[in-house]
Amino acid sequence: MKSIFLLTIFVLLFACTSQPTEQPDDAYDIVIYGGTSGGIAAAIQASRMDKSVVLIEPSTRLGGLTTGGLGQTDIGNKQAIGGISREFYQNIRAYYGNDENWKWQAQQDYMDGGQTRTKAGEDAMWTFEPSVALQVYRQMLGDAGVEVVINERLDRESGITKQGSQITEITMESGTTYAGKMFIDATYEGDLLATAGVDYFVGREANEMYNETYNGVQLLEGHQFPDGVDPYVVPGDSSSGLLWGISTASLDEQGSGDTLVQAYNFRICLTDVAENQVPISRPDNYDSSRYELLARLFPAQPDMRRINQYFIWSRMPNAKTDINNRGGFSTDMINWSHNYPEASYAERSEIIKAHRDYTQGLLYFYTTDPRVPTELQEEVKRWGYPKDEYTDNGDWSPQLYVREARRLIGEYVMTQANCQGREVVDDPIGLAAYTMDSHNCQRIVVDGQVKNEGNVEIGGFPPYPIAYRSILPKQEQASNLLVPVCLSASHIAFGSIRMEPVFMVLGQSAATAAAMAIEAEQAVHQLDYTQLRDRLLADKQILENVVEE
Repeated sequence: MKSIFLLTIFVLLFACTSQPTEQPDDAYDIVIYGGTSGGIAAAIQASRMDKSVVLIEPSTRLGGLTTGGLGQTDIGNKQAIGGISREFYQNIRAYYGNDENWKWQAQQDYMDGGQTRTKAGEDAMWTFEPSVALQVYRQMLGDAGVEVVINERLDRESGITKQGSQITEITMESGTTYAGKMFIDATYEGDLLATAGVDYFVGREANEMYNETYNGVQLLEGHQFPDGVDPYVVPGDSSSGLLWGISTASLDEQGSGDTLVQAYNFRICLTDVAENQVPISRPDNYDSSRYELLARLFPAQPDMRRINQYFIWSRMPNAKTDINNRGGFSTDMINWSHNYPEASYAERSEIIKAHRDYTQGLLYFYTTDPRVPTELQEEVKRWGYPKDEYTDNGDWSPQLYVREARRLIGEYVMTQANCQGREVVDDPIGLAAYTMDSHNCQRIVVDGQVKNEGNVEIGGFPPYPIAYRSILPKQEQASNLLVPVCLSASHIAFGSIRMEPVFMVLGQSAATAAAMAIEAEQAVHQLDYTQLRDRLLADKQILENVVEE
């Protein structure tokens, strides 16, 4: 009798998690939440596979970081990128191949000087202006006939309707609902997956959890303060309190886990063309004491007087920049990202504004404070905000660089062993090709000196495959949801995977799997991988055998 009862339960559970739920007539085949690079690629692929699709972006701007200032594409080996992702960079190349699109400098004069400078004869281009990326994405979405909805945020309290393990519809704060057969969470934050009740993680796992060596607490040399920089308001007097930006936390054991999140920043677009400049000005709530640590850093490293020793100052086309963090004190707002992943929309807005104020204040500090070395001050004074970028957001990017937030705990967790080739998956849907990379997570006092903790930059391995199972929640939790951005990976493995071209690759693969599962009337977990692989290769995805550049 007991065996019959257990068999009955198994059949019911199987029906609940494996068979498609009846959908209303107006349901989309695929609902994509998050108009990031990954979401855009997913939407284009879904439409090309003749599936009805809607792409919902919670902000007012599509494209995430790719249209938000990250024009210096991070990838490692560019041969690992195929499909729609490569199409995007080919379209960028085509745009800049037209001399009419070089308003502020001659095409032949442009050299970005960075790790991804386009080489002669390449079919793609890997550096670009934010507005050009947005234009190219809009064109690609238009050509594919994708329905796009912007400025609609998920109701994170009760915005998911499920029948068993299947999501049937999602509801926005406005009350608008979107029913679908398949759902893709392409946000940087993982809001849909969290609201759907699937397992996820925020922070850094202890090394012992996945047998890793570069997860958890890491006090290393990268982007670090030199010895001897005093952390106290009154140098040498701990009773005077800590300078702004330093945490009171103590240093935990190397490799131990915590809930800290690596630092966010803005990728800054400036121009040195005077007629296209909005001057760097004093922010309303500017406070020079926020930059006291930087003022102490200058004399601690007197031989460092070039701007690229304090920023990664990469030149983009048309005399613009993509500026990123470098060194002990730069654009990363260390200690200010930890609450963001789980914060309310209002709280996130405050965190984003704090980052904007900090970053614009940093630039103003460089141009005005007498403690800034003359060479650095004169260089920054040459630059200003471009008049022709972010014209609807006060000449400033609306997209904070959310390097990491929630991470799915799914059917398979990508780890350091995958990055280094000690474990190779048999269900690849794309390749990652970047170093294991984490920005600093905290700024603390160690032995009476200020130190940054959490930076990791470990490479030396070839491109490696990313598992299909790593974009799938556990089947009993959600059987029609795919997560190509906040995928299932440890902190340090995610740091290698989390690059914009890879998100596009994974987005395309997620949409391919969703469309094929609809056609087969299966849960995405039951899809025949061999058939999925064949379709991915037919659509020019790269899954293996990448040559060294």
